[in-house]
Amino acid sequence: MKKISLVVLFALMVGVFTAQGQTRIGGGFAYGTDVEEFGLNLNGEFFLKDNLALSPEVNIFFIEGDNGFWTLNADAHFYFAGSSAASVYGLAGLNLSTFKFETATGENETDSELGLNLGIGSNFDINSVITPFAQFKFVINDFDQAVLSFGIRYDLN
Repeated sequence: MKKISLVVLFALMVGVFTAQGQTRIGGGFAYGTDVEEFGLNLNGEFFLKDNLALSPEVNIFFIEGDNGFWTLNADAHFYFAGSSAASVYGLAGLNLSTFKFETATGENETDSELGLNLGIGSNFDINSVITPFAQFKFVINDFDQAVLSFGIRYDLN
């Protein structure tokens, strides 16, 4: 149920920001070094200026059994270099990581931590509608981990 709520929250954020400036939404895959698993990545980019974008993101990692790990991120992308083929950005933002696990007694427990994101990424300009991306960020909280994300974003404008 929480995963569905995250997707709905992400959709609402897209709806709010779509009316403003350039907007991209997309998805792909993520790999977390602490959980050592791949997951799904849903994200968006909502430009406030040519070189500044807000980027909400949800990562849902696939962990064996009834365990689960997901992150909700709110990052700012600061574009500092670009060419006709690619643009590079630094990122900083907030992270909420939630880990669901089964205790030794068989009960389900959930632990959440607030943290900070720091990283770098790039968009690859192949046409005016589809934009492949790759980014690397380090999440600083009790679940410290590096996250590599890659996929595509679709330009809504």
